Amino acid sequence: MSELTITTGGPAAALAAPARTGAVSRAVRDVVVLTRRNLVHIAREPLQLSDITVQPVLFTLLFVYVLGGGVSVAGGDYKDFAIPGLVALNLTTSAMGTAVGLSNDLRTGAVNRFRTLPMWRAAVLVSRSLSDVLAAAVCMSIVLLTGLAIGWRPDTSLAGFVGALAIPLLFSYALAWGTACLGMVSEGPESAQSIALVLLFPLAIVSNAMVPTAGMPGVVRAIAEWNPVSAVTAAARDLFGNPNPSAASHAWPMQHPVLAAVLWSVAIVAVCAPLAVALYRRRTTD
Repeated sequence: MSELTITTGGPAAALAAPARTGAVSRAVRDVVVLTRRNLVHIAREPLQLSDITVQPVLFTLLFVYVLGGGVSVAGGDYKDFAIPGLVALNLTTSAMGTAVGLSNDLRTGAVNRFRTLPMWRAAVLVSRSLSDVLAAAVCMSIVLLTGLAIGWRPDTSLAGFVGALAIPLLFSYALAWGTACLGMVSEGPESAQSIALVLLFPLAIVSNAMVPTAGMPGVVRAIAEWNPVSAVTAAARDLFGNPNPSAASHAWPMQHPVLAAVLWSVAIVAVCAPLAVALYRRRTTD
C-alpha cells in the first residue's frame, strides 16, 4: 500500500497537488474531514448562521413589502422579479464568511496545528470553499422558501429550475475563493469582515438584483449591466421563468446571462484560487 509522504521541502512542496498512487484519495479524505470540522464549528455556534438564515428572511420581507411598492416591473409582479435577485444578493453578501473563517483560523493558530499533521496542506482552503458553498445552499433554500410563502412562483421546467439553482451556487463557490484571498491578507477576523463588506456590498447593490437597470444613470447602468451579480440574477430569472427586464438591454451579459454568469464564475476561480494558494503559502511560511 502506498503511503502519503510528509514533505520537507517547504511550504511550496507541501501545497503541491498530491501525485503518488493513493494520495489523491487521501487528499479527498483530508478535505472531507476539514469540511466536516468547519460544519461542526457552525453547529456549535449557531449565531454564525445568522447571515444565511435570519438575514435572507429579513431582506426578502423588507425589499418585497417596502421597496416593492415603489418599483414597477414590466411583465410581472415585483415578488417574481425580486426573489432571484435576493438569492444573488444574499449569496454575495454572505460570502464574507470565508474571509472571516480563514482569518480566524490563522489568528488562533489552527492552521499551524494543521501544518504539523500528515495532510494535504491545500485542503484547508478547499474545505473552506466547500463548506461555505453548503452554507450558501442553505441560504438560497431559505430565500426560495420565504418567496414561496409570500407568493413567488417559478414558471419553468425541472431542468430550468435545477439550472437556476446551480448558477448562483457556482458563483458563490467562485466568490469563496475571492474572499479567501481577503482572509489571507487580513490581520484578523474583524478587518477581514470590514474589507469584505466594503467590496461585496456595492457589488450586490449596484446591480439589477433589486431594481431594473433601465432607470439608472448612464455610467451606473453600464457598471450594473457588466456586474457579475447582474449576470447571475438575470440568468436565474430566465431559468426560473420570472420577469427579466434586463433582457431588453443591449449589453452582452444581459443578452447572454447564463453564459456570462458561468464565464464570470470560472474566471474568478481561475484567478483567485491560485492567488489564494500563493497567499496561503506566504502567510504560513516559517
